[in-house]
Amino acid sequence: MREIEVTFNAANVPDKNLLLAAVAKKAGLKLSQITSHEVVKRSLDARGREVLYRYRVKVTSGSEPLLEKFEIPQYRNVAGNGEQESVIIVGAGPAGLFAALSLLQNGKKPIILERGKDVHQRKFDMAKLSREGIVNPNSNYCFGEGGAGTFSDGKLYTRSNKRGDIRKVLHQFVKFGADPNILIESHAHIGSDRLPRIIENIRECIKEHGGEVHFNTHAIDFEYTGGLWHVHCTNSEEEQAGIGSCAEPQECSKKLFSAPDVILATGHSARDIYELFYSKNWEIEAKGFALGVRAEHPQKLINEIQYRGKYSPKLPAAEYSLVCQVDGRGAFSFCMCPGGILVPSATSQGEAVLNGMSNSMRNSKWANAGIVVSVEPEDVPEYSKYGPLQLLRFQQDVERKMFDFTGSIKAPAQRMDDFVNGRISKSLPETSYVPGAVSAPLHELLPPFVASRLRKAFGEFNKKMRGYYTSSALLLAVESRTSSPVRIPRDPQTLQHISLKGIYPCGEGAGYAGGIVSSALDGINVAEKIAGDQAPA
Repeated sequence: MREIEVTFNAANVPDKNLLLAAVAKKAGLKLSQITSHEVVKRSLDARGREVLYRYRVKVTSGSEPLLEKFEIPQYRNVAGNGEQESVIIVGAGPAGLFAALSLLQNGKKPIILERGKDVHQRKFDMAKLSREGIVNPNSNYCFGEGGAGTFSDGKLYTRSNKRGDIRKVLHQFVKFGADPNILIESHAHIGSDRLPRIIENIRECIKEHGGEVHFNTHAIDFEYTGGLWHVHCTNSEEEQAGIGSCAEPQECSKKLFSAPDVILATGHSARDIYELFYSKNWEIEAKGFALGVRAEHPQKLINEIQYRGKYSPKLPAAEYSLVCQVDGRGAFSFCMCPGGILVPSATSQGEAVLNGMSNSMRNSKWANAGIVVSVEPEDVPEYSKYGPLQLLRFQQDVERKMFDFTGSIKAPAQRMDDFVNGRISKSLPETSYVPGAVSAPLHELLPPFVASRLRKAFGEFNKKMRGYYTSSALLLAVESRTSSPVRIPRDPQTLQHISLKGIYPCGEGAGYAGGIVSSALDGINVAEKIAGDQAPA
């Protein structure tokens, strides 16, 4: 077996025969001598005189063993499983959904408890948030079936197998409806217009094989008795409406779910889970995260910079990834959305939070990305009194400060050059952010150490992307949900909470992943650990 790299002009994507002919020639073989092949990766390269696609292809020839085709393990029917053969999963994001699929493959019954709505109904609450500024705390851009990644482009950039075999994630996405090209693209994405249907297909698979999926089911407490974890839940819709006995959340009609093991896959914005652990004196710890702004440029400008003037409509919308060190802390781009739009990501009333999303075609006239700086506990010593919730409280205060400035989810905003030079923008460029933007002194509103590091970072980024620093770029605040500011510690061998047997912290919300693929892999790893530990000797 050998791995061959061949290139083609990016405006002329080769078919299978043309690709294999080029591989055979590069390998010094006749086309008929290739016995099996696998395209490993396709990446875009605009560094030379022309824009190229670089393909890496594995091939075998002669008597060499054929390349093995990856096969997805079968999902088993678990409808008859009782409590002892069930696993409760709190959260239906990528960690929770892929944990459920893995449990099915291992003969365990997944019971998913999702505080939000199904992916279709969730859209109505997001529309109400964007148009009317009304936040449903259980159904929004962060909470609901599919998790936060469903409506932020569906990026699948993780290509490393350090956390596990990424094929377990990518091939299942394809099985449920994703474009097969995600298997080879170096910067694959699905698109927020296509992901909902894929998520629905995953849900139906779980249910068809005997698993359970419960929406509007908010886990509010955990209790361990008789060898089982009992998860107390309330009805999220009753909570939101404040009807009947639910005028006070504690009085809501309740459901109880029981199983030996609980996978906690609640996502990075489930602050009530951190508060619950803290109130029970269950171990949690402050974890560094990143905070900053969303930077929105005209996509045409980013195309010109990244393609060095060689852009054509046949090429994909250009993206970028920027990173530098400022004052001993990382400053970097996050969740870059070419041809995307900005969306409000608050999970409670009185917060201003932004994120970005793109549809599969990435065809809007804007490009946006989070431009953020790392924040560690020592950066905010004044919050140390909050113990493990130190950075969570800091995050909350920044989000509330931005909301208070505009009195709504309209975003405080400033031109990039005005921000760097400490002056208020007299006018703002057009933005994709539907709630709107208000001219604001972000250089004063942001925490001083964040503003200072961002100013320096924009100068460094312009050295890497000439033209990136421009008055046509708009900065909107705040980008604060980059990752969890709290970690729920777990044993590295058992993957269980360090003092709670049967509780498995998982994914972004527990502080062990960052993005769709890594979260899904973490869910798979936890599910396989549970299944392996319970397997007959």
